[in-house]
Amino acid sequence: MRDSVNAAYIHVPFCIHRCGYCDFTVITDRDDLLSIYLDCLETEITSLLSEPHPVETLFIGGGTPNYLPPPHLERLLSLLHKWLPVKLGGELSIECNPEDFTSDRMDMLSKFGVNRVSLGIQSFQAEHLKTLERGHDPETVVDVVQRLRSRGFENISFDLIFAVPEQTLEDWETTLERALQLDPEHISTYGLTFEKGTSFWTRRLKQDIKSADEELERSMYAAAMQTLAHAGFEQYELSNHARPEFRCRHNQVYWNAEQYFGFGPGAASFLDGERAMRYRSVTGWIKHVQSGESPIAERETLTLDLARREAVMLGLRQIKGIDLATFEARYECTLRELAPDAYDNFFQGELLEEKQGHLRLTYEGRFLADTVVAEFL
Repeated sequence: MRDSVNAAYIHVPFCIHRCGYCDFTVITDRDDLLSIYLDCLETEITSLLSEPHPVETLFIGGGTPNYLPPPHLERLLSLLHKWLPVKLGGELSIECNPEDFTSDRMDMLSKFGVNRVSLGIQSFQAEHLKTLERGHDPETVVDVVQRLRSRGFENISFDLIFAVPEQTLEDWETTLERALQLDPEHISTYGLTFEKGTSFWTRRLKQDIKSADEELERSMYAAAMQTLAHAGFEQYELSNHARPEFRCRHNQVYWNAEQYFGFGPGAASFLDGERAMRYRSVTGWIKHVQSGESPIAERETLTLDLARREAVMLGLRQIKGIDLATFEARYECTLRELAPDAYDNFFQGELLEEKQGHLRLTYEGRFLADTVVAEFL
């Protein structure tokens, strides 16, 4: 079954600063661990792979992968080029922050064939960047995009956040307009979430920060869908919009419940029906790898019933929805059998629809996606 694995995710946990809303595996002020991290990453990869394993998509995420100084970045990319080479025509993505995205780092990405750069921009307004604890300003983004373009990067994605405290609908529309002026190939839009364990969560409990009104958040989501569609983007997933031929192929691996490797602290993998989560603590992950122990903290073998329900959760995130014939053949049941009453109610309430053999959320259903999906879990 491993021969059929065509995707891999690499987690780089280093960051300049942990933003208040971030609940990812991140470590700051520990440059002393950079070389140790790379040693352990190599050990983890080579302990699983006895020989190089070509993939169709490779995603380097974080954290902030472009935080790595050029020598360390070169070592990371060399390691991946050797053990997880991307096939001809494949997608090699890296997440980057505009802050301190130096030209020598860009040159290193180009040297190793990175062909998709996802920029964590979040906003084009200084006051909201400050709220989100981002270290760059809007002018930096313009400069970064220009330097990437001058080096031949033809697939640039922007991450944007809406429903930021004190953000108005007009503010959000301005951010969308300024993003479009830079002509990216892909835009992801996310409503700000307050995750337990983050400083934003604590600040909200103390009423030091306030989440956006639900109706305002709905209006912002609608504005994103309408504005980006008008600009020629195709919404192919609840939060993702792309120019023709520029969908993120790696993320589609997740949404289609396909297999993938995962390496690095906090990374997940899905192989042979088993999901494995690595230790989220960077130092804990390093300790286990260095001692020759498994870096995996949790394993879960998906039962057929759980696999069915996760397929619904992931499939309904996609705008095209779920191919019903394929679902029935793969999971040996009809989708309706998982929650017949809810299925019928959502059809009657016009939150679900069937089109060209696919079950999908209606336009109105996209606003209530979590409610719909929860009934199938």
